[in-house]
Amino acid sequence: MRIDLHCHSTASDGTDSPAELVRNAAAAGLDVVALTDHDTTRGYGEAIDALPEGLTLVTGAELSCRVDGVSMHLLAYLFDPEEPALLAERELVRDDRVPRAKGMVAKLNALGVPVTWEQVERIAAGGSVGRPHVASALVELGVVPTVSDAFTEEWLADGGRAFVEKHETDPFEAIRLVKAAGGVCVFAHPAAAKRGRTVPESRIAEMAEAGLDGVEVDHMDHDADARDRLRGLAKELGLLVTGSSDYHGSRKTVALGAFTTDPEVYGEITRRATGAFPVPGAGGA
Repeated sequence: MRIDLHCHSTASDGTDSPAELVRNAAAAGLDVVALTDHDTTRGYGEAIDALPEGLTLVTGAELSCRVDGVSMHLLAYLFDPEEPALLAERELVRDDRVPRAKGMVAKLNALGVPVTWEQVERIAAGGSVGRPHVASALVELGVVPTVSDAFTEEWLADGGRAFVEKHETDPFEAIRLVKAAGGVCVFAHPAAAKRGRTVPESRIAEMAEAGLDGVEVDHMDHDADARDRLRGLAKELGLLVTGSSDYHGSRKTVALGAFTTDPEVYGEITRRATGAFPVPGAGGA
């Protein structure tokens, strides 16, 4: 089995619609794909309706969190999307994305970059607006060559010249909410140092005690040393190890299935989840 547990659609900051995502996942030879858009479950219905036969969909979301002033992302799988407390928190985070993006546009304008909110809004195309949309605007304007090049201290990285904070959930509260909604929690790309400051291992240990299920180890932003270190930490803390592409369509160069999760780990994730179940493909539309 080939299992990719971290992918984005146009419901947040990917360039594939949810339907295109599942069709492309099947074409890439995946058996299981997770839809983990940022702080939203809006793409679920379209992805399920288009799900090809032979492909299983894991519903999820990538939750925006912050601890000790450090931004981090928590992958939540197979939770009940209608559970009121977790739904309210996702909406709070999502609602803060628009004023945050407008703040970044204002900072960029002050730096002499002629980006406009209308441009960012067009790029987001109704999705959950975020920094990648602002970064794509910088690419369109020729300010940076790629989206990744916008995530530096010069521009949009944490603490960068055009960075603006948004509401982000305390990860311990996020873990509690996801668990209460029957979901499973995995720390996304915890050693992605090029994105900014990372959460110390002592904090990851505290999260493990609080119910964190796993860490995403095999990821494009982790070099070999980081993967070895995270595998050792996961073994020490009794955490599951996952691997994922963090696919965003054409917004990033990584391909679907570039990194995958062991079938036994996937099986354990599905055993632990009580809020929702993986959806098998029935042919799609």
